[in-house]
Amino acid sequence: MNPTALVVLTTFGGADEARAFVKSAVESRLVACGTILPGAVSIYRWQGGITEEGEVVVLLKTDTSKWDALAARVREEHPYDIPELLALPVQRGLDAYLSWLSGEVAG
Repeated sequence: MNPTALVVLTTFGGADEARAFVKSAVESRLVACGTILPGAVSIYRWQGGITEEGEVVVLLKTDTSKWDALAARVREEHPYDIPELLALPVQRGLDAYLSWLSGEVAG
């Protein structure tokens, strides 16, 4: 099997906005699943200074065929000026899970 699955990483400032985005992405079949991980702290350089912010990490499970549409949705709806959006290719996974994922985004 040649998986085309992706795990896409993004962050939001709060759990409510993360939940709303994930629910919308699942409903529209851009992702099969989104996992919301509260309690993250990000430290980064922004506009010439060091910033430390509480964030919510979101792991989105999708297929490469949905990347462009998902990236466009994030650009349109994400509250950050420059949202984090990283796609990590899945090298291996349980066949049953990967099959479920593909079926969910194919809809």
